[in-house]
Formats: sequence, C-alpha cells, structure tokens
Amino acid sequence: MGFKCGIVGLPNVGKSTLFNALTQTAAAEAENYPFCTIEPNVGEVPVPDPRLEKIAEIVKPKSVVPTRLTFVDIAGLVRGASKGEGLGNQFLAHIREVDAIAYVLRCFDDPDVTHVDGHIAPLSDAETVETELMLADMESLEKRIEPLEKKIRGQDKEAKKTLELVHAALDMLRDGKPARLANVEEEDRRAFRALNLLTSKRVLYVCNVDEASAATGNAYSRAVEEKVAQAAAQAGSADPKPPQVVVISAKIEAELAQLAADERAEYLQELGLEEAGLDRLIRAGYSLLDLITFFTAGEKEARAWTVREHTKAPRAAGQIHTDFERGFIRAETVSFDEFVEYGGESGARDAGKLRLEGKDYIVQDGDVLHFRFAT
Repeated sequence: MGFKCGIVGLPNVGKSTLFNALTQTAAAEAENYPFCTIEPNVGEVPVPDPRLEKIAEIVKPKSVVPTRLTFVDIAGLVRGASKGEGLGNQFLAHIREVDAIAYVLRCFDDPDVTHVDGHIAPLSDAETVETELMLADMESLEKRIEPLEKKIRGQDKEAKKTLELVHAALDMLRDGKPARLANVEEEDRRAFRALNLLTSKRVLYVCNVDEASAATGNAYSRAVEEKVAQAAAQAGSADPKPPQVVVISAKIEAELAQLAADERAEYLQELGLEEAGLDRLIRAGYSLLDLITFFTAGEKEARAWTVREHTKAPRAAGQIHTDFERGFIRAETVSFDEFVEYGGESGARDAGKLRLEGKDYIVQDGDVLHFRFAT
C-alpha cells in the first residue's frame, strides 16, 4: 500500500538534510538558500520493528523484508504560497498527494544558516505553513460551490451532501482552524476525505534541534510541545488523532546515516540517545496514519506487511497478491507473542494456539498469518 508522508516547512529549517538522512541518500540537495528543492524527492524507508527480527530468529528464512513507509520531501513554503508566491502552487499540489504532513520546524540557533524571516520562531513558522494550507483549501472549496449548486438544481442528491461538507469545512477554515476539526458524521468521512483538503490530513511536528539538545529538547521544542498539547485539549473529540511531536537533530541523523550499524550504536550511546531520532519519526508517521503490521513467515522469507487498522483478512491477503483476496478461504492466525512463546507456527499449532479465521476477521497488529486461498 502506498502510504506517503510529506515533509514540509519554511526554507532553511533542515528539511532536506532530514530527508537525506531519512533515506540515506543525497537525492535532495541541502543548501543554504531557499528553493533548492525544485521537485519533490521520494524515499521509501523501512519501518523499524524488532518483532520481525525475532520472527526471523525462529524461522531462519533466506530473506527478511520489513514493511516500508514513503516520505516525500516537498520544497520550502513561504508566506503567500497559497497565492503562488515562491513556487507555492507547485508545492501545494504535491502536498495533496500525501496521506499525512510532517511540519519540520527550526528549533536551533545558527548565525551561519539564514532564516527566511530573520529570526527563530518555530511556532510562528508552523502558523505560517498552516495558514498557507488553510488559505489554499478555502480557495479550492469556494470554487466548488457554484458548480455544486447547479447540480443541486438538477436534483443531484450527492451534490447536496458534498455541498454540506464543503460548507462545514469552510466554516472551520474561516474560523482559523484546520478542516480536520470539522464536525463530520462517520458515514460522511469517506466523502469528506474525497474533498482532498490539505488541512484535513494528519499532522506531525518535527522539531529540528541542535546536537546538544537531541536527547532532552530545548526551549523552542518545549514551546511547540506545549502548544500542540494545548490545541489537542481544546479540540477534544473533534480531533481523534491529534498531531504528534518528535524532537530530532537533523545534523546528528545525517552523521548517523554515514556510519556502519555497529558504529551507530556506539555514537548514539556517546550522545546519550537510546535510539536514532529517525526511528522515532518513522514510527510516529506509521502511528499517525493508523497503520498496523502483520507478518508472514516461512523458509524462504519472513516479511512485515502494512495495512490500516480494522482491515479484514481478505483485504490483508490482497496486499500479498490480488489472487489471495479473490480466492480467500481462511487465514491461519497466531499472535506474535504466542508465535514466539511456542517457537513458531508448528509449536503454536501443537499448543492449540493457531486459529482459523474467516472473511470477517479483523487483522490485529502483530498477527502472524498464513493465508489459504483457491486459485
């Protein structure tokens, strides 16, 4: 499944440096001037999951394949992007293609790296980015009203419901709030997502701090955390998946990307870090998108697969091959904990822990599955 998280931010916040480290490539230029990234760069990254390593220890397969998440590096936004300032229209179009948005916020002082506004203010930067996205959404929605009204006069019932959703989103945006906070009934969620609004997407705030603050954060990052927590409390149930905050040092991550695995562990220990910030960022993005992992394990391959929460077994089988979904018969299922406890599938079967699940089974995070299907 093509889950994408877009990386956005003002120029010179460390966005492309972070992306380069994230994908361990030099695909995106990281230069000290605005608009160095002209086209979005795309990188697939493995989602760190020690459970897959444990399964591989038991099964001893020929290959181990982790699940992956796609990050898209989108060129820096500036104030006025919604009106085409900078390369705004082009960038906003790229943002529409992602499932979630990571706002990279500059939370470090460095006189050698210019800031587009001349001073360090991550909360103001976040507001600038979100304001541009809200203005773009408002313009997009306002253009849809007249065509929808014409369809309604032609007795188009679907257009009537769509117009109601348009107005619900506009009411929220005009009140200075993102569209994701609009009061939308559960049965209308799919239609609301079809509006493809920038501010209806899930949000992750990435506080890019100096190297000395990587383990503890700093005053800038704490201000962001406090603001996000306050906004989440005010939104309450209106935002069931509030934004998350990850503190990371892009410089450290760039250095880690150049080291061998054993050297990374030693370097992290020297810095007082338990794990790489990128691992936390990837997991946060994974969680933000309501994704879960199931596993398949055999002599040839142990593999992690990505599906959304509440996915039924046939749809999960379809991630492996469309024939598996079409001809689905059942899923032989064991939880990760029991797979490990009983030493694999055969041990779990002997212990009576292997279950046979049908078409209505909801796949759970950590399930180890073997699908039976008819050709």
